Amino acid sequence: MIGLPANIFYGTSIPTCILVFKKCRQKDDAILFVDASQHFEKAKNQNYLRQEDVAKIISTYAERKEEEKYAHVATLEEVKENDYNLNIPRYVDTFEEEEAVDLEAVSEKLKKLQVNMKSTDDTLSGFCDQLGIKAPF
Repeated sequence: MIGLPANIFYGTSIPTCILVFKKCRQKDDAILFVDASQHFEKAKNQNYLRQEDVAKIISTYAERKEEEKYAHVATLEEVKENDYNLNIPRYVDTFEEEEAVDLEAVSEKLKKLQVNMKSTDDTLSGFCDQLGIKAPF
């Protein structure tokens, strides 16, 4: 199973995949899952695979090698545990963990901004008083 990016084929904007069936293969006990959906060049009307993307797909397939966030060789037992669901994200984890937000730092920043806003409002209010108009806030 080779997952390809969206908009790679003319007239098809959804992500696609290639299923490779080999009649006389040596190992019948595993399935190779490749997630190549993030390896492409974005073009104006249609995305395309670069030479290095194609080479990586071919070498991964030929060597049947595992690579974190790109390829996984799943045993038939593993596929059975997933109710024979061949959805690539079940086997190739591409999740990128987001950086933790420091809430205390954000809170301090907001407090400083609030003080600055109060100072700016006071300055604007003084200008409005000098001009003899009512401040809008």
